Amino acid sequence: MGIALALGASLTWGLADFFGPLQGRTLGALRALVWVQIGGLVAIAVIVAVRGEGPKDALALLAIPAAVSGTLGLFAYYRGVAVGAVSIVAPIAGISAVLPVIVGIISGDRPSAWQLLGIAAALVGVFLAAREPGRVGTRLASGVGLALLAALGFGGYFPIMHAAGNADFWWASLIFRITSTSVILAAVAVRRPTLVVEPVRLSLLALIGVGDMLGNLLFAAASTTGLVSVTSVLASLYPIVTVLLARVVLSERVARSQEAGIGLTLAGVVLISVG
Repeated sequence: MGIALALGASLTWGLADFFGPLQGRTLGALRALVWVQIGGLVAIAVIVAVRGEGPKDALALLAIPAAVSGTLGLFAYYRGVAVGAVSIVAPIAGISAVLPVIVGIISGDRPSAWQLLGIAAALVGVFLAAREPGRVGTRLASGVGLALLAALGFGGYFPIMHAAGNADFWWASLIFRITSTSVILAAVAVRRPTLVVEPVRLSLLALIGVGDMLGNLLFAAASTTGLVSVTSVLASLYPIVTVLLARVVLSERVARSQEAGIGLTLAGVVLISVG
């Protein structure tokens, strides 16, 4: 069940992390994220209210630091897609799977040979994907730095949210969304972007928010039945969905060396997951 829930989180995040940043390209990251966060917050608040049960464990409050890390990662991801190719940014952000494995090792897990190979493949893949060939040599592809920041933010989210979800995944999901929405609103108060969005686009952003919230909820629920080093890396498979959508919907094409890097990065995440 934990594997199924983690894979479900990967699927919903893959969809949300494709369509959300595309809206961010048009609206700006903050304006898009405000409505995405509010949409997710309303959905989980209604669910928790209907359940009518209080929090079971104070450890659910660990969702607060998880939300800060994850939200900063999500903002970096949106900004990365705004300036770079989805096919490059998503796989690099997906190497966040390495951090939960490291946490698992510290807590006593022992990585298999396949997982070690996966980590090596992912790192080599990021190196290749990040380098964009040009007429006068190679340069860093647009959005790579932001993608690496997103990987750090997402990587920090996984182990902490795993602990919070294991305590009470319903309330952990609500606390996470309250905190993430507050972080975005604080950024809006400082930057003061316009928040006006036409009704049709607003509905789409709210739907994306529900998808993102569902991914958080599924991951938190998976945390009750699986190890952090397993559920986190399985949930990190979302870039596969995002890259496939980028190829089909946007017809994105990159250099052959970057294609190889994307393939290696995705293969590395898969090896980490199944190892």
